[in-house]
Amino acid sequence: MNLSAYFSIWNKLTASQQQLLQQNATPRSVKKGTIIHNGSVDCTGLLLIGSGQLRAYILSDEGREITIYRLFERDMCLFSAYCMMNSIQFEITIEAEKDSELWVISADIYKKLMAESATVSNYTNEVMATRFSDVMWLMEQVLWKSFDKRLAEFLLHESELEDNPVLKTTHEAIGNHLGNPREVVTRMLRYFQNEGIVHLTRGTIEITDINKLKSLI
Repeated sequence: MNLSAYFSIWNKLTASQQQLLQQNATPRSVKKGTIIHNGSVDCTGLLLIGSGQLRAYILSDEGREITIYRLFERDMCLFSAYCMMNSIQFEITIEAEKDSELWVISADIYKKLMAESATVSNYTNEVMATRFSDVMWLMEQVLWKSFDKRLAEFLLHESELEDNPVLKTTHEAIGNHLGNPREVVTRMLRYFQNEGIVHLTRGTIEITDINKLKSLI
């Protein structure tokens, strides 16, 4: 993979800025399930995704997870480089949901680019705004939407991502995404099954009536 093809504002950088970024972006291959960034334990650097899929989540004091956003090809994660944002302390963990290829960009180098390039600074602000929008959307979902609607929306989104009505996942994994205990997920999925919306087997959930599922949202 070539960094220039994945960094969206590459052609707006000067030759020296491109060289600096190229020299300080480390390619990394990670397997599904790898923890790439662990809260405030480390300042990993910025993550630029070449392929695969990452999940950013927060962890409650009780150990419960909730996904705040996902990262796909050409996405940039800033919160893994919290050390370059003195006014923001964002305790997130980043995990590979699929085998992934990415670049880790030095926080110090990127901060230097931001200071000398309005283009980089504006791009970074846009990415930051998008991530905060993701967080605000999540808060709205948790505060105002009933769990059956949230679960229905999650199943539809997963089906679209995988282009498959059969989802290979567990009730615990869904609970980790949505911030609910596994038992709550299981009860609601069984209700969906009784209504003919899904079919449950060990390790899979098949959407059997997509229109009925959509009607719940």
